[in-house]
Amino acid sequence: MKLRNIFKLGLVSLAITATTTSCNDWLQVDMEDSIMENMLFENDEGYISALNGIYTKMNEQYGSTLSMGMLDVMAQYYDVEKNTNHNQNVYAQLQYSQGAFKSMSNSIWTALYGYIANINTLLDHCDESGTHLTKLYYPYVKGEALALRAFFHFDMLRLYGPIYSSDTENTIVMPYQETSSKQIQPLLSAKEVAGKILRDLNEAEQLLKDDKIRTNGAMLGDSSDPNERNTFRYRQFRLNYYAVKALKARVYLWIGDKENAYNTALEIIKENKEKSVFPWIKKNAVTNSDNPDRVFSPEVMFSLYNQSRKNSYESLFSSRGDINSMLYFKGTSLEDGDIFSKLTYFYDDFGDIRRSSQWSVEELTIQSSEVEAKKQNVIAFNKYMDATQDVPFRYMIPLIRMSEVYLIAAECAQTPQESMEYINEIRAARNCVKLEMKDTDGPEEIQKYIYREFMREEIGEGQMFYYYKRKAMKEMMSGSEFGQEGSYWTPEAPLEGVFKVQLSQYVWPMPEVEANKRITK
Repeated sequence: MKLRNIFKLGLVSLAITATTTSCNDWLQVDMEDSIMENMLFENDEGYISALNGIYTKMNEQYGSTLSMGMLDVMAQYYDVEKNTNHNQNVYAQLQYSQGAFKSMSNSIWTALYGYIANINTLLDHCDESGTHLTKLYYPYVKGEALALRAFFHFDMLRLYGPIYSSDTENTIVMPYQETSSKQIQPLLSAKEVAGKILRDLNEAEQLLKDDKIRTNGAMLGDSSDPNERNTFRYRQFRLNYYAVKALKARVYLWIGDKENAYNTALEIIKENKEKSVFPWIKKNAVTNSDNPDRVFSPEVMFSLYNQSRKNSYESLFSSRGDINSMLYFKGTSLEDGDIFSKLTYFYDDFGDIRRSSQWSVEELTIQSSEVEAKKQNVIAFNKYMDATQDVPFRYMIPLIRMSEVYLIAAECAQTPQESMEYINEIRAARNCVKLEMKDTDGPEEIQKYIYREFMREEIGEGQMFYYYKRKAMKEMMSGSEFGQEGSYWTPEAPLEGVFKVQLSQYVWPMPEVEANKRITK
């Protein structure tokens, strides 16, 4: 597949760009490297190579930690019991003072500001006098670079910033790095950071308004025209026009601007209905016994291209992996009615194709120095199980999907009836029964429906922790309390099967790698 080669070319740019150790140590280039840098940016292909290098580097953090792994563990999806030897226990218990968490946080901060440093160098070259970037490539390169810069800053705002409100928006959080200067950048308030994110996304949207995805669709395949380059194909693996707008809707919702979130979501939904760029997946594509599409790839608006996805799956979800690292649901059967299984409460419809395609019962061998080895059945998560053929979705890890846009519209809709329409469109695509409005259904009940669908749609994609934080929820649906006598969970009466959260636990401390540098400076 040529797509693999396209992203491999991006690694060339990494030979002349250096990842940084913090937001204070920007890209450093000596005389020899400066010559190599100028050679890289002497034609369109060089710019695309540099941009692809950033997309490729994203896999280091988003390939697991900020998608299917740590961040979803913090959202309590999986059975990671307290006081066990599980290597994700620190994250499941939100223990920010522990060394493992501090190390992980330092790594995320360093990596994301490193990506941003490379983006700013690329942007400098886009607009420098005598640039070699042609008019055809300019809007794609600059538009996607600006969108990526906003994407990374927004995720750091969601991690390290406050639960956003009019009372907290002036909280000092982080720098917004928009220059390749090595100078220390000032810490800004959450409101200032959000404003700069939206500024970059608005400019990116304008640059990408003629994105080929709007006329030709996602173009998941090599061109049949030997004269056409694949540079502008495979748009789902890049921050395309629609993904930029979806990210804007996500940002608007985060800062409480429901009007703009709603309008932006509706613009996407309306155009998508007209052009069917991101159609709902067909049931037979999910249930295909040879190569089931468990990530529902036609609906994905922006995704990683991760050739190591199989390795992440094997280490996190496969029963062949280490019991102290495997993530799974508590329970012993896929059948409905097991009151000690989280699966029973996670899905409300036995025919849900998310349930049938993404879960299986696996047998684990539990070994201990104190007791004899024993067998135990668990419910394994198969969303990222490797495909048997080299299909485009084989290496896909979704970062933004169309169903989220529908749920944003549902949350911001003006009436419960309108909200239910968006929710039921998702449910119809998942082979679920239509939810009927009750006379007593008001805004609170609608939000419960949205919460349940979001939880099912986004598992393995690193968005649920942000949802809990945005909603300032003090209880999460637990992954480890099920199976204990007397415990159960329902959305109407979450009694025992919950994980209680203090609101302060949603805010990550500034990483030591950054805090220490500011003290020494």
